[in-house]
Amino acid sequence: MNQKPTKNYQSTSRQNWLLAGAVIVLAAFPLVFVRGEYGGSDDQAKKAITEIKPGYKPWFNHLFEPASGEISSLLFASQAAMGAGVVGYVIGLYKGRSQSRQQSDNKSSE
Repeated sequence: MNQKPTKNYQSTSRQNWLLAGAVIVLAAFPLVFVRGEYGGSDDQAKKAITEIKPGYKPWFNHLFEPASGEISSLLFASQAAMGAGVVGYVIGLYKGRSQSRQQSDNKSSE
């Protein structure tokens, strides 16, 4: 499985770097050029509920209240990363199984 880099490989590598750069630029653009408040949907929902029904009492309380907004953001990002990891693992698992089946089918037909 030692393959020498070919022109097609170099072209694909260059395209990958260009795509990675584009993703970084697209992610950074709103942070640099868009001004305003970045509020969460939880805060907006709480505000809307208190406007509609000021005496509303929640059905339950939080099990754990983070000490600050930074910790809350860290927990949210960690949860998102774990979810992405699980989804990526499952996709890779099924892709590997599919390739394994294709290879075994090709060997049996030879």
